[in-house]
Amino acid sequence: MSKSVRRLQNSARNLSKMMGMYYTYNKIQAKKGKFTVWIAIVVPIELLKGFDLVIAVPENHSAMCAAKKLGSTLAEEAESRGFSMDLCSYARIDLGSYFGKGKNSPIGGLPKPDLLISNNNNCSLISKWFDVYHRKYDIPHYIIDVPFCYDTQEKIDLQYIVKQFQDLIDLIKKLSGQEFNLEKVEEAIKYSNEAIEYWKDFLNSAAHHPSGISAFDSFVHMAPYLSSHRGSPLMVKHFKTLAEETKELMKEGRYPVPNEKYRLLWDNIAPWHQLRAMSSRLAEYDANIIYATYTSCMGTIEGEIDQYPLDPGKPLESLARIQNSSVCPYGLELRFNAMKKMIEKFDIDGIIFTNNFSCKPYSVMQYDLMRKIKNSFPRVACIMIDVDHADVRKYNEEKVFLKLEALLERIDSLRSLDKT
Repeated sequence: MSKSVRRLQNSARNLSKMMGMYYTYNKIQAKKGKFTVWIAIVVPIELLKGFDLVIAVPENHSAMCAAKKLGSTLAEEAESRGFSMDLCSYARIDLGSYFGKGKNSPIGGLPKPDLLISNNNNCSLISKWFDVYHRKYDIPHYIIDVPFCYDTQEKIDLQYIVKQFQDLIDLIKKLSGQEFNLEKVEEAIKYSNEAIEYWKDFLNSAAHHPSGISAFDSFVHMAPYLSSHRGSPLMVKHFKTLAEETKELMKEGRYPVPNEKYRLLWDNIAPWHQLRAMSSRLAEYDANIIYATYTSCMGTIEGEIDQYPLDPGKPLESLARIQNSSVCPYGLELRFNAMKKMIEKFDIDGIIFTNNFSCKPYSVMQYDLMRKIKNSFPRVACIMIDVDHADVRKYNEEKVFLKLEALLERIDSLRSLDKT
């Protein structure tokens, strides 16, 4: 049996500095009176780079709190104010930070916003979550409406999104008193393109046997993309360091699971409160979750796993086109097509589907998707586990690992069939 190997130390140190700088800078600049926006994670940060803004991402804040084992405490604060435990744990954690005035948040909460920007293409709840702040702070809330995606994005849908971006630009100009600089948006798009090239290079290390990465690496290191570092040279530098350090470790023969026997795929949001525990315990079985749908969709469009390059010459159109990047607004066929490519490219032995109590949009199709995968790939084992991505109270480690052990046994039995 293997033990997981501590790796990517240079990248980890760099990530810690970057994210610390991000939260600290935001607070300092907000205190100085800089116009502050809170956004959902799929809102195009590159577009907002056309202004000089403080950009905060409540979902990112909630994930950090959960990873630092503070999620339940903050969620309980929101629940004590009448918010149901059935609501998304990201929302409850962030609302708990708000009601507790930053107490129990590792960064003391987020700076007060002047504008809220949400959308409906990666989360059906986030607009309601942001509406709480809209009422509490008495500030505008702009919702980007993105049509659901069953196939390639229609031209009329792209134009509809572009028009909303133009309206959003006009709103920020009016509220902040700033002019919009399109050249800065074009520059940000160039940086994002370059960064995603390195990100995909990093993810593609999973194709090696044994895999050069684990999905837990990608869960942690996606953080800059979900912050105002997106569209910046700092994100380019971080993802370049990540890709290069991974390749160097592979040359040295250092892998997350050196005796890798089981290559697994994760389908859903990262289990933030279980990153270290789950990866270490799986490694004891020589099992590695090498890839995840959650991190693969960064920089892509519907049903693909390769990068979709943005066009700096058409900034608004490109950013509208990539609004179909996240998994949640995909129809079943697009989800299946993406997973099919992952199975084939990364030689997947088994898939961990997760019934995520906090994310209905991600979880709603998973039983149908699992059935479709089983029919198309009878030699790929599948299980469904119960988890909540940020609330550890809704997670039972022993029950989950009983299912994970059953998954590994199923892989062994399928291999035995192949030999007969």
